Amino acid sequence: MSVDPEFDHLAKEYERLLDDPVREYFAPGSGFFLSRKIEVLLEFAARHGVNTTRATWLDVGCGKGELMRAATPHVARVLGCDVSLAMMSECRDLDVVQQVDPDRLPYENASVDWVTAVCLFHHIEPRDRERLAADIHRVLRPGGIFAIVEHNPFNPATQLIVRRTPVDDNAMLLTAGSVRRLLRAARMQTVATQYFLFVPERIYEWAAPLERALARVPLGGQYVVFGRKRA
Repeated sequence: MSVDPEFDHLAKEYERLLDDPVREYFAPGSGFFLSRKIEVLLEFAARHGVNTTRATWLDVGCGKGELMRAATPHVARVLGCDVSLAMMSECRDLDVVQQVDPDRLPYENASVDWVTAVCLFHHIEPRDRERLAADIHRVLRPGGIFAIVEHNPFNPATQLIVRRTPVDDNAMLLTAGSVRRLLRAARMQTVATQYFLFVPERIYEWAAPLERALARVPLGGQYVVFGRKRA
């Protein structure tokens, strides 16, 4: 798999290129989308008795580091890597390195407890996905968690936004089922699948219980599949 310099060219205008009227109606800016991801990840950890304050968390495809900054108060150490140096130019305050080989992470075997890949795999050719997932398995410690967050192709609004967003010009969306198969191919156990982003930011404060009740309904704007490396 060769490095695609696409995001080097998009980096300076990345936030502007995300603008879409449907996305803005659901939640202005990126703050709500980011906070919901952190909530979903930490709620999973709490349900499964994982103490994240002792964990080393690696964000693969970290981009400009937004998820890393949001995770920092909750974990012992946050690491990040990306193939795009231009995207990481705003990560000077973070522990990031360039992923020179897109198939191999620049970390030692069994060196991290958590790995996240947020809206990354839909930018990777299907034939190349298993190699990256296998290398994520390599860097995880036994019992470590891999969380893949992706756009839900069964959500009509998500489909519309992805079609109109320049940063997703080459996106090939994955179903949750295909992500679970990817985890199995990488010798990881699927622990849970959760859908989220059902309700817009303006009503989320009172509608949060409804969103959590719908977590297994495959209609949320995004989903996360959690895998575990067997001990």
